[in-house]
Amino acid sequence: MKLWGGRFSKNTAKITDDFNSSIRFDCRLYKHDILGSIAHAKMLGKCGIISEEEASLICRTLEEILRDIENGLVEFDTEAEDIHMNIEKILISRIGDTGKKLHTGRSRNDQVALDMRMYLKDEIDSIKAMIVDLIGVLVKKAEENLDTIMPGYTHMQRAQPVTLAHHFMAYVQMFRRDYDRLSDCYKRVNVMPLGSGALAGTTYNLDRYFVASELGFDSITENSIDAVSDRDFIIELNADLSILMMHLSRFCEEIVLWCSHEFSFIELDDAYCTGSSIMPQKKNPDVAELVRGKTGRVYGNLLSILTVMKGLPLAYNKDMQEDKEAIFDSIDTVKACLPIFTKMIETMTVRKNKMYEAVKKGFINATDLADYLVKKGVPFRDSHNIVGRLVAYSIEKGKNLDDLTLDEFRKFSEKIAEDVYTVISPETCVKQRKLPGGPSYETVAASIQKTKEIFNIK
Repeated sequence: MKLWGGRFSKNTAKITDDFNSSIRFDCRLYKHDILGSIAHAKMLGKCGIISEEEASLICRTLEEILRDIENGLVEFDTEAEDIHMNIEKILISRIGDTGKKLHTGRSRNDQVALDMRMYLKDEIDSIKAMIVDLIGVLVKKAEENLDTIMPGYTHMQRAQPVTLAHHFMAYVQMFRRDYDRLSDCYKRVNVMPLGSGALAGTTYNLDRYFVASELGFDSITENSIDAVSDRDFIIELNADLSILMMHLSRFCEEIVLWCSHEFSFIELDDAYCTGSSIMPQKKNPDVAELVRGKTGRVYGNLLSILTVMKGLPLAYNKDMQEDKEAIFDSIDTVKACLPIFTKMIETMTVRKNKMYEAVKKGFINATDLADYLVKKGVPFRDSHNIVGRLVAYSIEKGKNLDDLTLDEFRKFSEKIAEDVYTVISPETCVKQRKLPGGPSYETVAASIQKTKEIFNIK
């Protein structure tokens, strides 16, 4: 007999039980369901809706059930549908009629909303800690490479000289935004829905603020219909995780390129690569490729929950059971990717000489030469044209700009003097970009220090 079976004259078909059941995936909510039920029982006793003795017995038994689950002594029942009914069924089996009083003033609709919010709060904290670990590794790598000059790219073409530290700190900015987005999302998750009932609250004089305080929520939901039908917080979290995975994927794309023979900017540690089943020489960046590939899963999960919610009338609909597998998978995917990506970055070897060799090619000091002429009084558009012709001439002669003689330079502009060679050296090109946010050594060092202070990185 189902706990809700009073209105029914026959049992549901087994195929219906199997199709309707969510215990195979929502069983991970057991701890949050029990903690939420304990807070609810305490409140029922405090408000005199059940006796203090009954509330105490329910709480003690729920704590025992929690310990038994964690010790592997409980087997969940598919016929009980979900984690909420499973816990209640076990409670009733242990303390009888008193256990039947737990659900007073509560619906599974507000119960599941509570459990999901509690679960997601914990997971957000966990993911944020992983992001801080990654930022710590990137900051350390940046400190080690403050003077490692490399080509900066636009359109995948060598553009201007920067440092590897500056490049790493660009990703730090991305991950800082991810951290901030998750922190902001947490505010909207941290709202307590219990007491909303199925959709219209309850006639019992519940103390919702007591439950919120017991469970560490900042506030309570203000509309009972919205409280049970809202999944914005799940959609928002999945969107934030999608952006985080996009950042990881972009970084992975560069790692794959950088460790190729064509770039040879880095070498990944053997512990984070795999070989080929047929080609003995291969060392494949599979970790980076898998992180890049798994990004699609998280995107798909976001689209899934958006599609589930797009046509649902208020309030609760069973469609909303589909919210869990998608967000669970996104969380699991992100939590699998972040630690291994962090270790891959931490253990990789930077080939500074290869990066510097690349800087010497591709005329990436051309902008600095143009700026040099501007500072000598040449209008920028004229300067741009002069340097463009100098580049074309250098290509024709098979030279770099800094290989040209002073006489060759002066064929294009009498403003060019001996000091040009210092100005267009890679070191000067980087050093002179002191504007806040630029790649100069002191600017990047200041950014590193600021980041360490924000995240308390030693």
